[in-house]
Amino acid sequence: MRYPTLILSVICMVFAAGTAQAEKRVAFVVGNGTYKNVAPLPNPSVDAKAMAAALRNVGFEVVEGSNLTRDKMTERLLDFGKKAQGADVALFFYAGHGIAISGTNYLLPIDADIKSEMDVKLGAAINIDLTLEQTMGDAKVKLVFLDACRDNPFAAKIKSNSATRSVNVQTGLAEMKSGEGTLIAFATGPGQTALDGQEGGNSPFTRALLANLTQPGVEIQQAMTKVRAQVNEETNKGQLPWGHTNLIGTVYLNGAPAPGAVAAAAPASGPKPGSDVELEFWRSIKDSNKPEEFNAYLTSYPNGQFRSLALSRIASLESGAKDATRNLSTGIDPATFKEEANQTTEDQIGLDKGQRRDVQRRLTGLGFDTKVTGQFDAPTRGVITRWQAARGYPKSGYLNKLQHKALLTEIVAAAPTASSDEERPAPKRRAPSTVQAQPQPQPQQPPPQRQYSNPGPDPAGAGRFIGGVVGGMLR
Repeated sequence: MRYPTLILSVICMVFAAGTAQAEKRVAFVVGNGTYKNVAPLPNPSVDAKAMAAALRNVGFEVVEGSNLTRDKMTERLLDFGKKAQGADVALFFYAGHGIAISGTNYLLPIDADIKSEMDVKLGAAINIDLTLEQTMGDAKVKLVFLDACRDNPFAAKIKSNSATRSVNVQTGLAEMKSGEGTLIAFATGPGQTALDGQEGGNSPFTRALLANLTQPGVEIQQAMTKVRAQVNEETNKGQLPWGHTNLIGTVYLNGAPAPGAVAAAAPASGPKPGSDVELEFWRSIKDSNKPEEFNAYLTSYPNGQFRSLALSRIASLESGAKDATRNLSTGIDPATFKEEANQTTEDQIGLDKGQRRDVQRRLTGLGFDTKVTGQFDAPTRGVITRWQAARGYPKSGYLNKLQHKALLTEIVAAAPTASSDEERPAPKRRAPSTVQAQPQPQPQQPPPQRQYSNPGPDPAGAGRFIGGVVGGMLR
């Protein structure tokens, strides 16, 4: 009986190999960096070439391009759309500038010259939602990776030319929802900006994708958990990739696990609770102040071992946000949104060590975690930059008088302890009599714990976004 069994096993293996080989996989991979009207980006073309090579190695037919004008991007998209019809797996990777206008995301060709919202919607940029729908809508599995969450280089022009109407020009990209059979992954969270990496290398997000996406026998959602953890660690928690998935079943880009490992594999509904992958996922978000990251955990692990903690954290953050986000910009001098800050403007404020501690405590209380040292070191500069980006102030990592005043007026869930008292050597310390921007003396409290939400504008979009690109874009 051994021989018939052996023959049957060989037949099954050959059949499985033939099926995998026959699977139709198509990828669109483009990196735009040499922009003509704004500062160039050093790494997108490097990212795209590396990603294209990795995907070809696992059986993808790749439609590739670097530093494309709008016409050239349209040509590549038309080619990709034709080849992706009926594909088993269609993959879309873009590195370069992307912008969000009124909740809709757009990709920027290198010849984009955007002066107003009208320029965007009449075809100077490429509507992502419409593009994905037209090129990948027929594929069984759709994977989208956007390393485009950078600063909007045209934001100032768009705002200045929209004086007669309100226009929402966002930092980074807006949230996108995935349809059935789709995974969408951003280099960082909605409304946040991502790092480009050292010149001549890969961005942190692309580097993590290259390291994990095509690992043999690794399911795509497990790979993305590893990507999140790697980027989070490499950037010292300064950047955390974000995504949304509606995949049905498991997806492997480089072969499913060996037959003997199938029994131990995760169920189709998501990765196995209690696995090392789940622990890695939880560690990457456990100190986060973003409810959407805990919701992402619950989506991947609806019965996970940290489910109750995630639900409690979401409730705490959302409760804090309701109290902390009211009237955030009320009373803020409009010049705060325009005046640049640098070392000179910060020196003019004359912050002593105690006041610097106070700034650090307030930032932490507002959800921008930093150590309270009284020193504005590189990590603190990074946190200040993130706070500035979330508020729409010019980003530099330094403060000026207007920004400092605005920070002091923000509502913190628990008032910061007066930092100057920490420097007093006396054994008995009383609560500070006054704290700038506090109406009444407060008893001394320990530094705020990580239980406050970022009171910046909620970056979440509203489901599917309204496509505004001119109809001839993909003709």
